[in-house]
Amino acid sequence: MNYPEVYILRHGETFWNAENRMQGGLNSPLTQIGHAQATRQAALLADRDLSGFAAISSPQGRAFQTAGIAVAPHIAMINTDVRLREIGVGTWQGRLRAELKVEGPVQDSPDGPIALYEQAPEGEGFDRLEARCLAFLNDLSGPSVLVTHGITSRMLRTILLGAGRKALGQLPGGQGNVFHVKDGVQTMIE
Repeated sequence: MNYPEVYILRHGETFWNAENRMQGGLNSPLTQIGHAQATRQAALLADRDLSGFAAISSPQGRAFQTAGIAVAPHIAMINTDVRLREIGVGTWQGRLRAELKVEGPVQDSPDGPIALYEQAPEGEGFDRLEARCLAFLNDLSGPSVLVTHGITSRMLRTILLGAGRKALGQLPGGQGNVFHVKDGVQTMIE
């Protein structure tokens, strides 16, 4: 499928990110570093022509807070879409990653071990995350700036790049990044 041009932002660092704690559907506010990351994202977007772009954010506080700092200076209206929320991590919400055990090989990434998100008890899992990300992208009607979360960003980008799930842990990530995806090609804006 041919998708519209997008910029994908991950929210800035939160207090729970700094503690290496799983957030999922829970929320923790941005740290000073997180505010600085969002401010940097705003500066990176200032060099882009965003005429005609929509702005869509996860409704979760950390993403919407980042959108207010990074995107609002460039696009007047920020809409939310629940499909951009972070992957549900079930009973592991609020727990320190160091307390959690996963089965099998652990593929680490800047957003933590990917297996944690697939194996979380009562969690959403990658099948359901992929289905909601596909539904969101299929409904996207034009160029957009998306503000979301680490694992959701990765899933969106694997779909947009046609890279398949094996790329979830291989894509660049981390907080405060801006990725531009157009015609199946990803560029990290620096």
